[in-house]
Amino acid sequence: MTALPHGTAPWGAGYLDVARRGEVLIAHGVGDRADLPIPLFYAYAGALAALVVSFLALGLLWADSRFRGDRAGVTLNLRLPARPLRVLTLVAAAYTVGWLLLGPEAGNAGAYLVYVLFWVGLIPASLLFGPVWRLLNPFRLLPDRPRRPLPPRLGYWPAALGLLAFTWMELVAPEPAAPPTLLAFLTLYAAAQTTGTLVYGHGWLERGDPFEVYSTLAGQLAPIGRRADGTLVLRGPFDGLDAIRPAPGLVATVCVLLGSTGYDGFSTTPAWVDALQSGPLGRAGLGTAGLLAAIAAVALLYGACLWLAGRIGGARDLAPRFAHSLVPIAIGYLIAHYFSLLVIEGQRAVILSLGLDAEVNPDLVSPPVIATVQVLAIIAGHVAGVVAAHDRSVRLLPPAKAVAGQIPLFVLMLCYTLGGLTLLLA
Repeated sequence: MTALPHGTAPWGAGYLDVARRGEVLIAHGVGDRADLPIPLFYAYAGALAALVVSFLALGLLWADSRFRGDRAGVTLNLRLPARPLRVLTLVAAAYTVGWLLLGPEAGNAGAYLVYVLFWVGLIPASLLFGPVWRLLNPFRLLPDRPRRPLPPRLGYWPAALGLLAFTWMELVAPEPAAPPTLLAFLTLYAAAQTTGTLVYGHGWLERGDPFEVYSTLAGQLAPIGRRADGTLVLRGPFDGLDAIRPAPGLVATVCVLLGSTGYDGFSTTPAWVDALQSGPLGRAGLGTAGLLAAIAAVALLYGACLWLAGRIGGARDLAPRFAHSLVPIAIGYLIAHYFSLLVIEGQRAVILSLGLDAEVNPDLVSPPVIATVQVLAIIAGHVAGVVAAHDRSVRLLPPAKAVAGQIPLFVLMLCYTLGGLTLLLA
């Protein structure tokens, strides 16, 4: 199976135009990723060595919890001009909608602006500057006058459903890059956020806006963070992770990110491509089932390992308390899968949206650099997950059982690592 070169996506059929072996494959709303295989043995060996060494070192040298979560950090006396930035974001959103409404069907910049600069670009922006969508979110221009309190049981469930809807559109919908598809999603998204904000105030956006939650979770790893009271601080990434508070739907949100990225990798395998072509459910039906199955598999494995960890450690309800350890893993997968897409198709997004007379440079980043970034992102994400999980274990579990209770978590990390590398490189 050969991947379609960047920039040659047939926009008249810019959707999942999967074909049989030997033909081209388009697996995203725009373009394709330049995933470049390196020897699996070296990738596996490096990943396993990093996880084993980190697990053993933590068990021997890290006996007490060291992260302080929301209490950590040096206060930054920095006031950012939020309102002007949100107005500019609203203008950019209107510009994108204008492209989708009035732009040509072939080479419409709107899809690139949504899928590449916004969706993929939020990750590096949030990793560098913290929860940037909270700062830029145009729905925060609406008055913060809640008519009723946000139900605690609602938690992150609206964000989880919103992220599921977006990833379904990107990976499964028959025509993800078509303007009508994107306009329908954006209309529903705007209606949901406007209604939620008018009813529950800005508290809704913290839990119900899928992109603000997406950006905030990634931003927990940034050097610039925001405490629960809104104070900007300079802090370490693990303190940021530790500040994530358990809430209903948090596990589901992270599992959607992990599972959808896993399905993204699996959807390009020859066996699945053949099934999509000939399956009785059709592309959309089978793709939907595959996406939900991938998310369910991630969630079931996580739940089973945390249940076993609780049995060994003598504790209950551990799953929500360890959800923060999945965040760096999800971010590592996202970087691995979308790095090349951002580098190559990001150029096209700028060129098309500004009407520049320029060409995309497919050699802007060399293949070895892309492959290295992909593998290191997955390994670093899992090592960070092991560290975050260990610190939480020694805090919650009895000292005599803290290390033993982490064994199921370590097995979980191994499964995710091996699965991620296999889907990325095989």
